[in-house]
Amino acid sequence: MKLPGMKETPLKVPYTEPNINGLLINRITYHLDSIPADRRLVVVCVGTDRSTGDSLGPLVGTSLSKFRSPFFDLYGTLEEPVHAMNLDETLFDINKYIRKPFVIGIDACLGQAASVGCIQVGTGPVRPGAGVNKDLPPVGDIHITGIVNVGGFMEYFVLQNTRLHLVMRMADIISHSLFSSIMKCVRPTSIPAATQD
Repeated sequence: MKLPGMKETPLKVPYTEPNINGLLINRITYHLDSIPADRRLVVVCVGTDRSTGDSLGPLVGTSLSKFRSPFFDLYGTLEEPVHAMNLDETLFDINKYIRKPFVIGIDACLGQAASVGCIQVGTGPVRPGAGVNKDLPPVGDIHITGIVNVGGFMEYFVLQNTRLHLVMRMADIISHSLFSSIMKCVRPTSIPAATQD
């Protein structure tokens, strides 16, 4: 049973937190449990491999693509990134070809120095490009973001000079936690029937 207001405030956890996977899985599962059975899960990983700081989304997408899961549709990998140039088209295609999509938006973001390395999960969309003053459409019914560096000054330079180690560690944590949450929420009716030999 969900109490009013329960877990409505965004979760924000440092990637170094010993139990970060458990905390993220718990919160993501909470959001996914409420999705009606007739809605299709869609993961949209926003970013580009041309900038270290902005590669969080495509790294998560590439990691998730290895599972080849039938339980969600995936957009945004290192091979086929979703970025400023094709975001509108991608969202149009999702709404055109997928009936009642429930979108999880994943993106890197900039923040205060004390928050660098934190992963956030919250309701509502992520707003890609906001950290670099780009006006792009919002993405997601819920969002997962990683604060990869400090914002407020020379954002493009800061994204280019973000440590790859930090971004890759956060991407590993996000992809593992998200996939684990999705598998916890898979309904028996949505599991494909085993094929007979």
